[in-house]
Amino acid sequence: MSVEVITGSFDPGAAYSEFLAGARGIGAGVVFTGVVRSTHERPITALILECYVELATNEIEAIRRSAVDRFALAEAHIIHRHGRLLPGEPIMQVMTLAEHRGAAFDGAQYLMDYLKTDAPFWKKEETADGSKWVEPVAADAVARLRWEQT
Repeated sequence: MSVEVITGSFDPGAAYSEFLAGARGIGAGVVFTGVVRSTHERPITALILECYVELATNEIEAIRRSAVDRFALAEAHIIHRHGRLLPGEPIMQVMTLAEHRGAAFDGAQYLMDYLKTDAPFWKKEETADGSKWVEPVAADAVARLRWEQT
């Protein structure tokens, strides 16, 4: 249970409770859940995430292992959905466990920064006016760069 790339929805609270269930001697746990948002300027009706599941799973696992090693995490688990998602639904969840809070927070942030830039997903937004592919955001690449400089 390290990386799950799934099509169905999941319960973020239940996933975190299950993740914590086996934790012993851990001082900190961090969880981040990304949710499909719809802005008022351009309301989306759905978000389509496409991927080749085996490739996505392998790439995310490599990112996860890197975070565990770099921050001495006791554990890290990532759930990432693909398929058609509706506003308000969870897209993904990153969970980390560490002896101290700094490592747990840094590990979660590192995972998010790398997932935004390196996980092989293609994103399309559907609106009342049609659909369009979402291009990478420069700010995500900048956020990722900070980990290469430290």
